[in-house]
Amino acid sequence: MSTLPVLPRLMVIDAVNAALKEDFGRIGDITSNATVSPEIQARGVIAARRPGTIAGVPLAEATFHAVDPAVRFVARRTDGAAVETGDVIAEIDGPARAILAGERVALNFLGHLSGIATATRDLVTRVAHTNARICDTRKTAPGLRAFEKHAVLCGGGANHRFGLDDAILIKDNHIAVAGGVTPAIEAARACAGHLVKIEVEVDTLDQLREAVIAAPDAVLLDNMNPETLREAVAIIDDRAIIEASGNVTAETVAAIAEAGVDRISSGWITHSAPSLDVGLDIATG
Repeated sequence: MSTLPVLPRLMVIDAVNAALKEDFGRIGDITSNATVSPEIQARGVIAARRPGTIAGVPLAEATFHAVDPAVRFVARRTDGAAVETGDVIAEIDGPARAILAGERVALNFLGHLSGIATATRDLVTRVAHTNARICDTRKTAPGLRAFEKHAVLCGGGANHRFGLDDAILIKDNHIAVAGGVTPAIEAARACAGHLVKIEVEVDTLDQLREAVIAAPDAVLLDNMNPETLREAVAIIDDRAIIEASGNVTAETVAAIAEAGVDRISSGWITHSAPSLDVGLDIATG
């Protein structure tokens, strides 16, 4: 795997602080404060309870440190690592109250992001015999987009645009309002800076033929079956990056890739991937 980009510390801290404020409410963890003496120390491990691909370790570590800097967190698996059931992801020790208070937020980040990485890795593996790459979409949880897209990278996928401001993607509603495929592409080109890519979504081969003449940088083939995708690839004839989207599942992704597309975008890997089951077992001492 290529080296993963480092999550900006400021972004991690902001996300962790927001999650802890949500969980702590007005006066913090009243259960731990009532049942655990402040001098008690604890140690434990965070482990995988089923196989998967890990993502979110920096957020888990930052969570415990935000609750109490005295908590020691030693990562035994880094983001992007594959784990089997029972594999230790991290070891922790320090004030028991702090560990108990930070447990759920840390595991929420780790389980959610590892679920995305695991789902991505599954699709990536299924298309490994082709040249297609799996990428994400903007169908992400509000406030978590950067982390969810990081998790996609951990699973071996690629990132689509991060927001509305870093690429032009002309979709069906833009085409309807602009008056057609060609007017939409021409208007986009007139406004785009020289570093901004233009992609257009098409639903039919007729739309595709029109789009190719207008020369976008990329074409998104929406909800086309593999046979139609192969026709589309022939029409494009290497004149644009070819992205396929819609009805992408573990059962369909290989056939989509085998049609010859360059990218396969999936909203499912971020908005519906099941969380990876990870747990924290602690002991006093």
